[in-house]
Amino acid sequence: MKTEPLSVPDLDPRELLEREEGLDLVPKLPSPLIRSMLDQGRQMICWLPVAVGLGAVFYLVLPFEPSILSVVFGTLSMGLSGAACLRWGWQRLFPRLLGFALLAFAAGFGDLAFQAWIQPPMPVLPTHATVLTGRVQSLEILPPRNDDEDDGHRITLADAVFDTPVDAGMAPLRRTLHIRLRDDDDLLPEPGSTISLRAMLRPPPPPSWPGGRDLQREAWFSGLAGSGYALGPVSLSGAAVRASWIETLREAVAFRTAAVLPDQTAAIAATLLAGEAGGIDQQTREAFSASGLAHLLAVAGLHLGLVMAAVIVTLRCGLASIEYVALRWPCRQIAAVSGLLAGAGYVLLTGAHLPSLRALGMASLVTLAIVTGRRVLSMRSLSIVALLILLVSPVSVVDVSFQMSFAAVMGLIAGYGVLREPLMRLRGEGKWYRVVASYGAALTLTSLLAGLATLPVSMAHFGAFQPWFVLANLVAVPLAAVWIMPVGLLALVAMPFHAEAPFLKLMGVGIRIVQALAERVAAFPMAHQPVPAMPGWGLLFVMLGLCFLCLWKGRVSLVGLLPVAIGVASIWLVPKPDIFVSADAGLMAVRRPDVLLVGPHSGLERRTLEDWQQALALPVAPLPPDCLAGLCRISVEAQTVLLRPRDSSDGAILPDARQCDGVSLFISASPARKGCADVPSIDRFSVWRDGAYAVFAGRALTIVSDRSWRGNRLWVPPVGWHGMPNLPLAQSE
Repeated sequence: MKTEPLSVPDLDPRELLEREEGLDLVPKLPSPLIRSMLDQGRQMICWLPVAVGLGAVFYLVLPFEPSILSVVFGTLSMGLSGAACLRWGWQRLFPRLLGFALLAFAAGFGDLAFQAWIQPPMPVLPTHATVLTGRVQSLEILPPRNDDEDDGHRITLADAVFDTPVDAGMAPLRRTLHIRLRDDDDLLPEPGSTISLRAMLRPPPPPSWPGGRDLQREAWFSGLAGSGYALGPVSLSGAAVRASWIETLREAVAFRTAAVLPDQTAAIAATLLAGEAGGIDQQTREAFSASGLAHLLAVAGLHLGLVMAAVIVTLRCGLASIEYVALRWPCRQIAAVSGLLAGAGYVLLTGAHLPSLRALGMASLVTLAIVTGRRVLSMRSLSIVALLILLVSPVSVVDVSFQMSFAAVMGLIAGYGVLREPLMRLRGEGKWYRVVASYGAALTLTSLLAGLATLPVSMAHFGAFQPWFVLANLVAVPLAAVWIMPVGLLALVAMPFHAEAPFLKLMGVGIRIVQALAERVAAFPMAHQPVPAMPGWGLLFVMLGLCFLCLWKGRVSLVGLLPVAIGVASIWLVPKPDIFVSADAGLMAVRRPDVLLVGPHSGLERRTLEDWQQALALPVAPLPPDCLAGLCRISVEAQTVLLRPRDSSDGAILPDARQCDGVSLFISASPARKGCADVPSIDRFSVWRDGAYAVFAGRALTIVSDRSWRGNRLWVPPVGWHGMPNLPLAQSE
């Protein structure tokens, strides 16, 4: 009997998947898009932290502070909508993705709103010099302000109380204070001690211009009440509380390093070994920044990886050299766990800063993968770490270290995932010259991938473009990996035996080579090219484009280059302010095509002027002489503006009709008192109410204030509000 072969219908893979799993895909969408989304598989979980971050960003950019009821209602609405999508659309692709996205977005929005509401209020700080008492939380070394001065010191003071009649019997502050000590102060308080000193305090300053860096928001979430400087010597007050052993150990490491190595070499070594970065002066920082080596001066994932790699390689080679151990013990797992423990100790020693904690979390997942025999490094591991960090501290989404560290790791994982096969072919059968070539290519790719991924983020936050970063990192990173950090670890091990000097001197030689490299590269043409400020939406485009480029599998991921390009181009596409007015009206500036004309100012406006320069990437020049003397007329585009940057009469002398003729705006450092009738004005009272101003000239003037830009938020003080009064403690019975 002749049987006919069983015929199988020629079905599309998507139709087979629908029949087997019951997926009812939306037929209206094009088939390539559906197939591309199905190809992602478990990679789609990597988008959860992106959705959480977008929820947090949505809360931060609101122009008003939502009430508790609206936050609860909005979070529950989005969460229940996401749960409904998962409940009734689990077997459908797009409802399932929408459900997860809504749940993650609601988690980010509600989490950050909750954390903002539970922060302690900003206290009222004395406006005059006062004596305060508090507990020293930490002591930092600061670079000297002038070349002929010694290093300065700054303390973080907790539980502070003010010795003023208004604050008599006040409860200790729930926020901390940063106070710079006098350079001639002989007594350096230890962490944990209770001290008293006379100081001048000031609250966190508002942004220098609408859209600038918001230090008030950063202080709100970090628990900082303000900063200041000491006017007198420090005196111990009461019994000292014993400092934590880790702080004592950090100070001992920094002290012994400074006793062996000179000046900036010792400061860099103390940064690498103990996280004490305050001793690095501005010149060294600028050289490392211009050469693209600034990441070497901030303890983060690179340093943790080098420490763990040194321990793992040393221990595994040592165990493998013992035949009995190599044949019977899990040497790879033992070395990995030992490296993780060493990395955790290094993180504690260097201060347990947020970037190093993020790197330690990633290292823990990598170690877990090694112990369990799973893939060592993957996007899913990175997404889990990012998700945990954003759930614990959702405000980290706008932190520069968070953005740069995860952008770099994403770029490395995605780049090596694409280039793994070409690198394996380059290595070949393991001949020595192929091995050397493969390692050289890997080092070059590491610098290139991490540098390109973080370059637009660096441009947005630091306003500079460093084209020679690959060349500098190609030499400095291997030098740190095989010389500086391993020898530094030997110095730490030898310190209990007082035998660290030879290792520190050898480490110092490597550091000096990196210093010379940074100075040489910084001297190259266009090594540190300033760029104007990137708008917030441009940075958002850059981050979303990087996420799509690195997280999406397949050639479709190249579409992520488009939002990255749009974000970078926004630096030059958005209009720039033509006039700046500081938050106290003590400084004014007018933008010209190639220079920023600045009015008279004191040293108190130095930071504001630096922010304006970075925002516009322009050099500074003084205003015309007639402006420096009093009233002057300035032409901006097609508009005429009347400026009064200085007024000894405090507004008593008003401009005459000739000076006000044809003027579109009157800007005065003193009260305007309607000096020009029917003309809008910006004066001392305007900035007192609304903060700094930016004026955009065109066919009509557009005036933007800081208050209108940021809106009514928890961290934006209301008009006339100086903080929560320091209420006295209840009387004890």
